[in-house]
Amino acid sequence: MVNLDFMARKTALEKIRNIGLVAHIDAGKTTTTERILFYTGKIHRMGEVNEGTTTMDWMPQEQERGITITAASINCSWKDYQINIIDTPGHVDFTVEVERSLKVLDGCVVIFCGVGGVEPQSETVWRQADRYNVPRLAFVNKMDRVGSDFYSCVEQMHDRLGANASPIQLPWGFEENFKGVIDLIEEEAISFKDELGLEVEKTKIPQDLLAEVEKYKHRLIEKLAEVDDHIMDKYIHNKEITKEEIKSAIRNTVIKGKFVPILCGTSLRKKGIQNLIDAICDYLPSPVDLPPIKGIDPENEEYEERTASDDAPFCALCFKIATDPYVGRLHYVRVYSGSLATGKYLYNASKREEERVSKIVRMHANRQEILEEIYTGDIACLIGLKETQSGDTLCQEDTPIVLEAIKFPEPVISMAIEPKSKADQERLSIALGKLKEEDPSFRVNYNSDTGETVISGMGQLHLQIIVDRMLREFNVEANVGKPQVAYKETITNKVSSVGKFIQQSGGRGQYGHVIIELEPAEERGKGIGFTNKIRSGAIPREYIPSVKNGIMIASKSGAIAGYPVIDVNVNLVDGSFHEVDSSEIAFQMAASIAFSEGIKKAKSVILEPIMDTEVVVPEEYMGQVIADFNSRRGKIVSIGKRANARIIRANVPLAEVFDYATALRSLTQGRASYTMEPSSYQEVPSHILEKIVGVQTTSFRSSQSK
Repeated sequence: MVNLDFMARKTALEKIRNIGLVAHIDAGKTTTTERILFYTGKIHRMGEVNEGTTTMDWMPQEQERGITITAASINCSWKDYQINIIDTPGHVDFTVEVERSLKVLDGCVVIFCGVGGVEPQSETVWRQADRYNVPRLAFVNKMDRVGSDFYSCVEQMHDRLGANASPIQLPWGFEENFKGVIDLIEEEAISFKDELGLEVEKTKIPQDLLAEVEKYKHRLIEKLAEVDDHIMDKYIHNKEITKEEIKSAIRNTVIKGKFVPILCGTSLRKKGIQNLIDAICDYLPSPVDLPPIKGIDPENEEYEERTASDDAPFCALCFKIATDPYVGRLHYVRVYSGSLATGKYLYNASKREEERVSKIVRMHANRQEILEEIYTGDIACLIGLKETQSGDTLCQEDTPIVLEAIKFPEPVISMAIEPKSKADQERLSIALGKLKEEDPSFRVNYNSDTGETVISGMGQLHLQIIVDRMLREFNVEANVGKPQVAYKETITNKVSSVGKFIQQSGGRGQYGHVIIELEPAEERGKGIGFTNKIRSGAIPREYIPSVKNGIMIASKSGAIAGYPVIDVNVNLVDGSFHEVDSSEIAFQMAASIAFSEGIKKAKSVILEPIMDTEVVVPEEYMGQVIADFNSRRGKIVSIGKRANARIIRANVPLAEVFDYATALRSLTQGRASYTMEPSSYQEVPSHILEKIVGVQTTSFRSSQSK
């Protein structure tokens, strides 16, 4: 049982901010985090990404590549606020880190590059924040760089993201002349006098900027009036609106997800960060500002709520697992209600298992601070849990609740892996098991037909990092094959299918009989849907889970080439049972037979992953890049302009772009750059299908048409 009689918390719940920094790769998330830690006194010397000396990028792979790979957490204090920060990766291969971080955060800062504007991964993280209803601020970084354009970035937020956003700051100067920011609410100019940005000077707004300030302050009030009744009332009656009322309206509308304030600065040159920290405290929510967390009671499946309070029953979500070489598994948890002390027992409501907490630590990137207890709103690590996995809910056994689990993306790329020697065989299995436990977007399967172990992930870089970690952390040397596309199968017709499993061996036999309907799902990416439509008791209720399990097992291998089946809705409509011979295994086998036979009749097709690709290229090379896309079965989505370069956006099959980095360098003499992220699954053209599955495809399709 969890004991609630602890020492009082150090920081009031209203003063806690759980935030994440999210952005496109290389927009400046880690550098911004480093500056926040410096100004809040958490560190006394700022590290640099290009030198591999930042606090948050602690993994050797991060320091060598200059990118963030794993989401790192840390906390700091600003005035009387406690800010818990998660710095997330920007590379699409590690999008699972953003996904699970946004699931547990109360707010986030979306960072945009002042030159690049709204880039592809910017859109991805924005949509992820929308999905979890995370309030956010926008910070336009790199205002000191050549080609930076604050106002273009603001327009792109409106056009590409559909954001109700407006600046609360304007840049003071541009590119190498950027000296500070203009505060629209306080109506003052803020500059930073010394190299470290510690000497802040506030002065009157320069005369030549007054008209611009007046214009954007009026826009700010208009945007707020659209979503705040009090501001609207004052605006239409032409009454004076005080700066306190503006700040209050910004906070209220940000918390409701109706407004996004835009700030600016340059993290590398240490300008504008203190104002960003103030905005985090002023406008982003505390745990008590948000609605109670919702879940279900696992006993009766009725809705439950937990209010953000130390006096409420304990409730936390495990959102990440990491392996520490000294203490074993670290379970990262976000506490939504109640409090917990070291040495106490917990109930894993997702697994229905009791767990004991042997130690609680707060992480400072890769360093640990031992805690005696944790409270509502805290993000910490629990040590000693045995059965808990990412997405599990931890609570008290007498007040159980299961929170919504985290949805993890499906892998798009696979490769075979084998140990270099027999001595590595067992270590390889252990290493893959631990890495799979840490990263739910990483999958491991054994192909019984070829005898190969196949690893799957979100991209080539993802799998490269996995193999590198096996060598460094687990001392396992492995050979890997060429990357393979993770194809899927689905159906195009609605069919009915019957499955019977009958065995008689002298004694008690086996009997299972199901009738199912299979139909294509309306939306791509929904997996296998299962609905029990039996109302007459043709199959007893206790066998329904076995039917579903049999369908899920059968869906792992399709009819054409054995790829996993997705985007199929299965309805259980009828069946029969035998009072003596029926069993769970019999109905599981009957359902597997029905599903396998059904997809053979339903005109199966193979789907391939399509990549959303954006290339920034000098205009003189645009024709070559477009021609290359066409040769790769690419479809041009849009062509835009940024400064003196062209932006080409296209959808291209993953199978066609494994060598794209090399090809693009060759086409453009190294002057173009690109980003790529999974977009959707689409049907493979027939001439490509022949290559994938061989000549049997022709006879298979002709048998289907009959």
